[in-house]
Amino acid sequence: QVQLVESGGGLVQPGGSLRLSCAVSGFTFRVSAMSWYRQAPGKERALVATISSLGGSTNYADSVKGRFTISRDNAKNTVYLQMNNLKPEDTAVYYCNRPPGVRYDSWGQGTQVTVSS
Repeated sequence: QVQLVESGGGLVQPGGSLRLSCAVSGFTFRVSAMSWYRQAPGKERALVATISSLGGSTNYADSVKGRFTISRDNAKNTVYLQMNNLKPEDTAVYYCNRPPGVRYDSWGQGTQVTVSS
């Protein structure tokens, strides 16, 4: 059974930083590309960042390029999202899953990120 457990969210002021974690089980993590998504209030879930199975390739949404960094630790079955210079528009619930097209139907509970002064 696939399990995706996100953590690390919180309330932060604009310009602040957070590091999200997603612990994965139930599939062979080390051969799977992984992605972070986010869903803001009243909006559809959107792709934020993707990392290849060995971590050698990453892609980002234009809105987060230069501010967010996706990484992974295959020994720990965990994918991370380092978020710097946070903006109010980054406020959302953040989720991890496999990339679009190979994404699992089930989602974790997500982790809430709120950027506000």
